[in-house]
Amino acid sequence: MTAADGAGPLLLGVRHHGPGSARAVLAALEAREPKVLLVEGPPEADAVVELAAHEEMRPPVALLAHVVDEPGRAAFWPLAEFSPEWVAVRWALARGVPVRFFDLPAAHSLLLETGDGDGGDGDGGDGDDGGERSGTGGVRLDPLRVLAETAGHDDPERWWEDVVEHRGGLSADPCAPFAVLADAMAALREAHGGAPGDAGHRRDAVREAHMRLRLREARREFGDEGVAVVCGAWHVPALTAKSAVTADRRLLKGLPKAKTGITWVPWTHERLARHSGYGAGITSPGWYGHLFSSPDRPVERWMTRVARLLREEDVAVSSAHVIEAVRLADTLAALRGRPLPGLGETLDAVRAVMCEGSDVPLALVHDRLVVGDVLGEVPEETPAVPLRRDLTRVQKSLRLKPEASERDLELDLRGETDAARSRLLHRLRLLGVDWGEPARGRTGGTGTFRETWRLCWRPELSVRIAEAGAWGTTVASAATARAESLARDAGTLAEVTELAERCLLAGLGDALPVVMRALADRAALDADVGHLAQALPALVRSVRYGDVRGTDAAALREVAEGLAERVCVGLPPACAGLDADGSAEMRGHVDAAHRAIVLLEHGDLLTRWRAVLRTLAGRDRVPGLVRGRCARLLLDDGQLGDDEAARLMGLALSPGTDPGDAAAWVEGFLAGGGMLLVHDERLLGLVDAWLAGIPGESFTDVLPLLRRTFAAYEPGVRRTVGELVRRGPAGPGGQDAGEWESVPGFGAGLDRERADAVLPTLRLLLGTDRAGTAASGTAGTGAASDKTAASGAADGMTGRAGTARKAVTAR
Repeated sequence: MTAADGAGPLLLGVRHHGPGSARAVLAALEAREPKVLLVEGPPEADAVVELAAHEEMRPPVALLAHVVDEPGRAAFWPLAEFSPEWVAVRWALARGVPVRFFDLPAAHSLLLETGDGDGGDGDGGDGDDGGERSGTGGVRLDPLRVLAETAGHDDPERWWEDVVEHRGGLSADPCAPFAVLADAMAALREAHGGAPGDAGHRRDAVREAHMRLRLREARREFGDEGVAVVCGAWHVPALTAKSAVTADRRLLKGLPKAKTGITWVPWTHERLARHSGYGAGITSPGWYGHLFSSPDRPVERWMTRVARLLREEDVAVSSAHVIEAVRLADTLAALRGRPLPGLGETLDAVRAVMCEGSDVPLALVHDRLVVGDVLGEVPEETPAVPLRRDLTRVQKSLRLKPEASERDLELDLRGETDAARSRLLHRLRLLGVDWGEPARGRTGGTGTFRETWRLCWRPELSVRIAEAGAWGTTVASAATARAESLARDAGTLAEVTELAERCLLAGLGDALPVVMRALADRAALDADVGHLAQALPALVRSVRYGDVRGTDAAALREVAEGLAERVCVGLPPACAGLDADGSAEMRGHVDAAHRAIVLLEHGDLLTRWRAVLRTLAGRDRVPGLVRGRCARLLLDDGQLGDDEAARLMGLALSPGTDPGDAAAWVEGFLAGGGMLLVHDERLLGLVDAWLAGIPGESFTDVLPLLRRTFAAYEPGVRRTVGELVRRGPAGPGGQDAGEWESVPGFGAGLDRERADAVLPTLRLLLGTDRAGTAASGTAGTGAASDKTAASGAADGMTGRAGTARKAVTAR
């Protein structure tokens, strides 16, 4: 059986995803006109191969086969417009020639054990199983690469182009190159075929046995000359080898078998690229697509595309640049002994002429053109699991089209469409389908009615959808079932509270009763204050912002308030006797609990929490880090007067206090922003005096803590504090008077007229109706100065009190 003598089946050994191979295959098929076409791939695909001719089918696409009862066991067979198999299938379907896939069935191959190098395609796809296995990978011998390197080429596809596309009339028979290639593969198999005992060799032997059996069936039905085969070049010698039918059947006997499903799914150029992890990938699918679609003047057309891209990115590129780049590419090809410029020559020319030697714009060319961001399409008639059909329907109704390139999506949850989009993306994340990832918005705002998502559709998400199909037939029902399962299996209280928040974000009201039962059960059994504090923020966010999405969070509020009460009771004893690591962890718990309790806006609970903070701030047995943090939280909330803050700092930094504990107190008090030192001269004077009085032998011990504290400040704040310290106290009383010389840009005192101008805008931002209402939370604190009036307006808002205080007192 040869490809050239016309006496046997037409065996076309190819390199997958190669435009040169694709053109050569098309020419050979046109010359021979076979009656049946056998293609490397799972025979289950015979049922869906007709869809390849559908007018809505847009490559790149892939055949996806998966085990019905275990969708995670799956494999892809990707095809691009320049793939020889795709070109051959389209040619056959257009002429009514039957197409049959003759590789080992997916029902067997998905269950076979895979070893190193046997989880996917070979590097070039010529000695592989044609499919990318989900979750596995491996690199085996690339036969065409070996041949190319033997001939002195570093690019196997370029070598194939040189010997096939540019052979210059050495042979008028389009089938002749395949016969020569078959001989070369036979020599390579003899030298690199692998040991009979290794997993890759055994897998190839089983696959090739099945190929031979299917080939024999086709020869009996259509005759030797009526059969054409398109497969990896590595397999051609095995198809011509003499092997008994009984021996082949013996190899296939006893193989594991599973019920499988198969369909077409969209693929991407990026996923075809080797850097994405696909063993049979190619480094430049965009370039290969260009070569296949532009048989005439490919270099000129390519340079024009590059110029257009760079112009769109505001890079100055003229027609003269294009002309010079083409000339340079041709010159480089001549110097390197190549018949036409390849990708290496064109990129070198683009870098030198259009990018002025810079790799920055060249990286853009690589990502957009050399690799490309093309996403294929499949027709609606394509078989799919019910969940995928529902997802497609919802995507269309919400006008959310999957795209291969990353893009940011800004959502305003006050709108019905954007709210529905948010629910869809949150539901998919619950199902493990990470089509969208939450991202920081362009505005950087923290409004609860806005969300920013980074969307990018990856082909492997099709497998995740198939796996998620076990939870339900629609996105909503599947996400509900998944959330209920996670609630039952959750190991910690924090996991359940986070799940409750995710259910609210996803609009899964039906799942909340199960989640709430699990939450109540775990909250009743968990006595660890740290666990309670960790669980509280997510729960309170759900209570606080649930109404933005129109959900009922009354039950969550009950649980949240109960957890907060338990934190208030258990926190003081939990803070005693902590080491340095325990202190740092407890400080994080205090911050989390404070933010959560303030957001709850429960008057009695907030009063009790502040009493706990006061207790901790004045208790000597509490580590300095926690005491300092509690004092700062009270100060920012307007619950601690400046005199009292100065007294606590003076006690913490007194000469009798251990320098290490004092440094920890300073770290806890000053963490989160240094504007406090800029605007409160007395506190700055206390810190400065304490630093100046630390003995030399102790200073080196506290220095790391101090550096960590002040390094977190913004450069402008550090510079201002340093300038204040450098100038020192002013006035006849010096430092004892607590008066420091002002820094340019900061007034010596409070400008009441300017502060009053800020208050109306501040009330609008905080949603208060009048100054009296805003300041009511600070009643009874003894804070009489206007410097704390604005912080009173922010009472009850997480972190906003300190911001308001700074806004009014600044300058």
